[in-house]
Amino acid sequence: MTLVSRTGIALLAAASMLALASAAKAQDGFGRLPANAVLVTPEGEILDYLPEGDVQMMRDRRGRTVLVDSWGNIVATVMGNGRQRNEARLREMNRDYSDQGFGVSEPEDPEQGFSEPGDVTASIPDYRDATPPSVERQELPNEYSAPLDENDMEALPREERQTLPPAAQIMKKSSAEITALQVFLDREGFSPGVIDGKNGSNVTKAIEAWQQATGETLDPNNTDDIMERLRFSGGLPITTYTITASDAAGPYVAAIPEDYAHKAALPHLSFTSTVEMLGEKFHMDEAYLRELNPGVDFTIPGTIIKVINPGEMKKGKVTRIVADKYRKQVFAYDEAGTLIAAYPATIGSSDTPSPSGTVQVDRIAFDPGYTYNPKINFKQGENDKILTLQPGPNGPVGTVWIALSKPTYGIHGTPEPSKIGKTQSHGCVRLTNWDATELAKMVSVGTTVEFLD
Repeated sequence: MTLVSRTGIALLAAASMLALASAAKAQDGFGRLPANAVLVTPEGEILDYLPEGDVQMMRDRRGRTVLVDSWGNIVATVMGNGRQRNEARLREMNRDYSDQGFGVSEPEDPEQGFSEPGDVTASIPDYRDATPPSVERQELPNEYSAPLDENDMEALPREERQTLPPAAQIMKKSSAEITALQVFLDREGFSPGVIDGKNGSNVTKAIEAWQQATGETLDPNNTDDIMERLRFSGGLPITTYTITASDAAGPYVAAIPEDYAHKAALPHLSFTSTVEMLGEKFHMDEAYLRELNPGVDFTIPGTIIKVINPGEMKKGKVTRIVADKYRKQVFAYDEAGTLIAAYPATIGSSDTPSPSGTVQVDRIAFDPGYTYNPKINFKQGENDKILTLQPGPNGPVGTVWIALSKPTYGIHGTPEPSKIGKTQSHGCVRLTNWDATELAKMVSVGTTVEFLD
């Protein structure tokens, strides 16, 4: 989004506030709106007028003021602009983060911030505009219903596994220093999973994969070196972002139930909050996002917050994928056999193991729906009937489904990115939504997928 267009939105919002303030005084029967109110439709558009007809002011489940028509439909959500706090917020953000030895990258226009995802990060698809494609992981047509022949799934001997250069032990480092390391690895295409400012096995695995790919040795304790590397790959690890009206408006769902029958009743398996959406957008753990922005109301458009700056999405053509069950990591290779990306993964379980040997990518779907069939999938709760679940980031397979030539198995996203590499899956390969999206854009039908036990 250009500066001109962002300025246009700001002027529209200002005009909206003036119009609403005048109209509210003239329509006491409608209910009095705050002087700085902005009306945002469920589609994320800003209204410069008060809706006419039988419209009432009410509170939704999250305590927000909404305008509801006589049919019970939400016409608009009443938002405050929050702009008066931004300048002080920016000064505070630079002060407290500079105390840890880093600075915060400011937007060119502090009043507007980065209102377009492309200005800050490689983002996951915009779920608000998504049109559900054909439902995935459903009962397959006849040509896919037969199991693969044993010869097609020849197991790879253990001695053919690659040995990765071991990572140096990370000494006692601050949260900011670990964050810088995580962001560097994420930008390089060697994902540490969610960025949370904490050391862990996913960080170690990412370092080892990076060393394997580059032939270099990375000292995770040399923060000066890591910051210098970051300078050449997109700048400081933390930047600022201005919450937009569309961010605050959603649509969001109140909660995602555990039971698949209850999930199937939802029209879309959307995010549950602005914080959850922003966490995925910037590859962050939700708790860490809140920690970086204490006391912030993420529902107010115009609020400037601190977020991770993960840089651009990795690009390339992946012709071979290796899913290492022991390491809980997925490796992506190009046509020359060069390792170009690696992701922490949750791969199978003892009850529903993932395949062994070699398969291929059969098809790729973004923002897929999901069909639960207890006869060919796993048994979830007491559900014994086929259920169709709508698309969304909180669906069972997240935002991406990379189907494999072994029926019902695939590589996919997840609604719980913080658990990647730490829990088990129902036989498939589970990545964070953003990692799955990045990988899906680099593979094609026929890409080889090798499973290492």
